[in-house]
Amino acid sequence: MTNSLLRIKFQQRLNKLATFDYDNIECWQIAEAFNKAQREWFRRQVHGLNSKKEGSEQSIALIDDLQKFITVDALNGENVQTYFKTDTIPTDYSYFIKISVLAKKNDCSGRSIKVYLAEEANSDVLISDPFKGPSFDWGETYATMDTNRFKIYTNGDFAVESVTLSYYRKPLDVTFNNCINPTTNSVSIDQECEFKDDVVELIIDEAVAIIAGDIESFNQYQRSQMNAQKSN
Repeated sequence: MTNSLLRIKFQQRLNKLATFDYDNIECWQIAEAFNKAQREWFRRQVHGLNSKKEGSEQSIALIDDLQKFITVDALNGENVQTYFKTDTIPTDYSYFIKISVLAKKNDCSGRSIKVYLAEEANSDVLISDPFKGPSFDWGETYATMDTNRFKIYTNGDFAVESVTLSYYRKPLDVTFNNCINPTTNSVSIDQECEFKDDVVELIIDEAVAIIAGDIESFNQYQRSQMNAQKSN
């Protein structure tokens, strides 16, 4: 959906029929509300807080909606005593999907290791667990997340050769051409929404509800909120 059409639909849902009551809403306010709405919608789909309690890949519709945001990136790092510490995760990282690891031990290299994400608080307990601890022979280990890095535990049993992170990246913020944001005093260029048109329609309803709540327009808020919720 083009930005010009997005703004028309936004104003159409915010204004009362045949009036221009809220045409004084600034372009940067529309962009801020829309971007907040798309982040909230995205989070609900990934975490399964929609009405059907589906996770990010538990229906064809969700796979179709979110697949373009799946990103695969190699992570460098170093083996440190009992774990491999990666470099800082990419700046566009949003939500975790999986970590793929290749490891070596003695003359055997390129061994694929299954990695599951665990809590940092339990790392000391898990490392000595015979069923959940790092094992080159069983091809399994666990990783924790700490200060925007991953620690992939080896317990000295093997060395990590390579790490590949699969994750959901952040959707790009929508910006309007020649729109001046007073908080940054910068002039933006056009950046259209990356979601499909049917999803953009849902996000517009949520964005309208945000603005309507800010200006205390109860009828518009209630209608837009109901439309967004029943369509999730």
